Amino acid sequence: MIIELKIKGKVVRVDLACPVPISLPLHSGEQNPKAWYLNHQLPKISPVVHGDWVGAVSKGASVNFNTLSFNPHAHGTHTECVGHIDPKCTSLQECLTTYFFKALVVTITPEQRGSDKVISKKLLKIHHKKLKSCDALIVRTLPNLSSKKQKNYDHSNWAYFTSKATKYLNTLGIFHLLVDLPSVDKEKDQGQLKAHKSFWGYPNNIRKHATITEFIYVPNTVSDGFYLLNLMVTAIENDASPSKPCIYSLQSNV
Repeated sequence: MIIELKIKGKVVRVDLACPVPISLPLHSGEQNPKAWYLNHQLPKISPVVHGDWVGAVSKGASVNFNTLSFNPHAHGTHTECVGHIDPKCTSLQECLTTYFFKALVVTITPEQRGSDKVISKKLLKIHHKKLKSCDALIVRTLPNLSSKKQKNYDHSNWAYFTSKATKYLNTLGIFHLLVDLPSVDKEKDQGQLKAHKSFWGYPNNIRKHATITEFIYVPNTVSDGFYLLNLMVTAIENDASPSKPCIYSLQSNV
């Protein structure tokens, strides 16, 4: 179904029949990306058991009746709000109230700084003109291997954003940052969370409606450029929720 939308003052055409999911489905067990040292608490999807009754059609029940156990921050694609770092644990449901945004997909090779790999303000400024016309930024890091989909990131010192980089995005008015990393911050930073804080403007100039989505995966078949982003989350009252962001090609110059 092709519709016309007015985005940032320009009319574009979008084919809603051709979404490109950039999330990773949650599996039971080890078939997920993992972080934050929860290997002893892998995602679990299992049937409810009441005495001799097992909630699985394969076991004779009339329905499949599963219980799900997982941590949204550690076990796959998730979207979080400032409640992730504020004492009130503000709910994502309160912060994310619209779901369609003009987004820019960019591919970045992080800079090597000593033993770290960083996404710096310098790398983002290359896209300055395009970023000024967007609500959301989707970052695909190189190398973009399919192994990201199941990688255990524990003790890996993954690539991260500098606080100047996320402050720059804050200043430009980018409200939604989506990355294929476990976190925008360094794995072991003594709890400083500088990139999170500068993106959200915490604590003095909080951008309540800004979100960060982590553990996405952008296929190599997706070209850099502008897209319509549909940022879908589960209706859970929590600082973060499993999410299913999808992007749609824009059939016009924007």
